[in-house]
Amino acid sequence: MAVTKVSSTVQFVSRSPSAGGRSGHWTPNTDVYSTDNGLVVKVELAGMKSDSLEITVEGNRLRIAGNRPDGCRAPKCSFLVMEISYGPFETVLELPPGYDLSQARAAYVNGFLRIDVPQARPVPSHTTRVPIAG
Repeated sequence: MAVTKVSSTVQFVSRSPSAGGRSGHWTPNTDVYSTDNGLVVKVELAGMKSDSLEITVEGNRLRIAGNRPDGCRAPKCSFLVMEISYGPFETVLELPPGYDLSQARAAYVNGFLRIDVPQARPVPSHTTRVPIAG
């Protein structure tokens, strides 16, 4: 099973042209793992409210976007270390075939967004006779 992360800075992953070219965008840490029931996408998004998140599906692509505000910084501060990213973000995952994104369910708890994507139900094959003209 291969999951392609379209927007990221992680090795072995390519950036999405729509997200990678925007200045100020960052990519949240994301885990994708399989279970007996499907895939789980877990995104680290501390300091946000669920209404600041947007999840969209297009084909087999899952897009997660939002804006993490920096509301607790003192004015005119001088950073010694700054490792937390703020502002707009976007990550796009291209899922392999066999999963039903139309049935995905999301929950945001304790700074983590979790999206459960069930396996697609197999389409039963039907045998149909094709008439032959002539």
